[in-house]
Amino acid sequence: MAFESLSAFLAMGGHGPYVWAAYGATAALLLGVTLHARAERRALLRDLRRRARREQRRGASTPDSHQEGHARES
Repeated sequence: MAFESLSAFLAMGGHGPYVWAAYGATAALLLGVTLHARAERRALLRDLRRRARREQRRGASTPDSHQEGHARES
């Protein structure tokens, strides 16, 4: 093993605080990115469901509106 003990490994020849701070910052950023992506995905799915419900309500209230639009264009 490269180190004599666990405390020597954690100290890393005096560079331990910098190394472990870098690992901690990286872990915190990865966690933050993961949580942000999950929140964005939930918001996107919620908006898509809301849009689908709105389109269903709009389609149910005026069933012939889609066909009338094509008739006007012709």
